[in-house]
Amino acid sequence: MYIIVGLGNPGRKYIGTRHNIGFDAITRLSDDFNISLNINKHKAICGAGYIAGQKVLLAQPQTYMNLSGESVRALADFYKVAPENIIVIYDDINLEEGQLRIRKSGSAGGHNGIKNIIQHLGTKDFPRIRIGVGQKPEEWDLVDYVLSKFSDEENKIMRIALKNASDATKVLIEEGITAAMNLYNRRVDLG
Repeated sequence: MYIIVGLGNPGRKYIGTRHNIGFDAITRLSDDFNISLNINKHKAICGAGYIAGQKVLLAQPQTYMNLSGESVRALADFYKVAPENIIVIYDDINLEEGQLRIRKSGSAGGHNGIKNIIQHLGTKDFPRIRIGVGQKPEEWDLVDYVLSKFSDEENKIMRIALKNASDATKVLIEEGITAAMNLYNRRVDLG
């Protein structure tokens, strides 16, 4: 079994923001694999189903970004899923808009949601799919930037990125993380 966690902040005012691209990825997976997000437990909105023949639980933690680890740990404990089968999808301001970066493990890289997950799981060894949301313009405050919404032009790019993230998740489950990294850790033409 896999737990696939998309990071974001709950509440209407955060819909469509850069920091919520992880939530958007879960919504895309829900649509692509016909998995209803209809379970509300372990501090998350979840949906159970199958991707590539494997049982999965999609999750959008409702704890706010900086406390995501509380929900991830509760889910991991309840479903008895090891960290290597917990896939975390989240935003990355160090990647160009729409570019993906898949890793087997690693540091938090300044991302507070990941930092909290590492703290709660007690390991850095869980797969992650980072979705580039573009670098912060110099004159912007970081918080204001990650909580800003995408422009119409950026939304076109992000729709392609979300499709790629969904496809990459399937490849990761079906063929392993190396195959997913080989396919998606390169510059992808986003139209």
